[in-house]
Amino acid sequence: MNKNYQSKTRLSHPESSFVHESHSLRSSRLASIPIIIIQGPTAVGKSTLANKLALELHTEIISADSRQVYKYLNIGTAKPSKEIQIKIKHHLIDIVTPDEEYSAGDFVKDSEKLIYKLHKKDKLPLIVGGTGFYIKALLEGIFKAPFIQKEIREKLIQTSEEKGSEFLYEYLKEIDPSSAERTNPNDLHRIIRALEIYETTGKTITQLWQENPSDKNKFKTFNILISENREILYKRINNRVDEMLKDGLLDEMKELLGKGYNEKSPGMNTVGYKELFPYFEEKKKMEECIREIKRNTRNYAKRQFTWYRKIDFDLTLQVSNINFSIILQKIREFKG
Repeated sequence: MNKNYQSKTRLSHPESSFVHESHSLRSSRLASIPIIIIQGPTAVGKSTLANKLALELHTEIISADSRQVYKYLNIGTAKPSKEIQIKIKHHLIDIVTPDEEYSAGDFVKDSEKLIYKLHKKDKLPLIVGGTGFYIKALLEGIFKAPFIQKEIREKLIQTSEEKGSEFLYEYLKEIDPSSAERTNPNDLHRIIRALEIYETTGKTITQLWQENPSDKNKFKTFNILISENREILYKRINNRVDEMLKDGLLDEMKELLGKGYNEKSPGMNTVGYKELFPYFEEKKKMEECIREIKRNTRNYAKRQFTWYRKIDFDLTLQVSNINFSIILQKIREFKG
């Protein structure tokens, strides 16, 4: 097995235990707990609205961002500043190191505990992030993942080394177009995860999701989408990448490499970081790497737009037309 591909898995949340709590336990603990969810594409301004709401509602934020869970990845993941985190309590940020895996199953388990604790403190949980799959898993449950034979994973890894991740991605598109649509073509970890489940069970992740008993209505939800004109958002993404570079993204990357993390570390498979490896390996010029960061971020936003089209939101807001007073009124009506 390729040693560089190996990564730590959180012992408290093994990948093989994507299992539901019993429905009776969930019903007793979580049913009808009101939660606010703020979703939207990257760089649209979710955090700005969330912070303002958290202060007004005297509550705390649960991050639903699969990249902000990683320590040391600060600038490139646009984490809230230390000053903001002092004013407003944020959860599920900086909880694992870049060589550890953190799954949707981990997120469900961690966020459910936090939701329950906040509810017991009479606080309205505010869940904010652009990782739609995490939020879907929280609201609808997640299937029990099968045990994967080591030989299956090793064979897929070997195939990726011999034929490239593009070959495996095309295979995923062939057997499970829906899963491929949700997956970044360069995210080898998620591609292999989807394929090893298929090779083990003979069923795709999409099929397993459909067969899994849904946990819909587990919470009382008010789901907000913040959207923006695509061309405007793409310009904002380009500008934000430039700002990240000014803020020291290259130095941050250098520190991560100095800590021993590499392109096989799960956390380093993140837009804004993975594109910089060729620069530090002297294989590409900085300008080319920056163009790739901008392009990949825009492509990520495009996939998010596609994902959100399938969701029936309670409130959809255009950035240019956000009325904070109306939002507060609707939330208070929802809470009752």
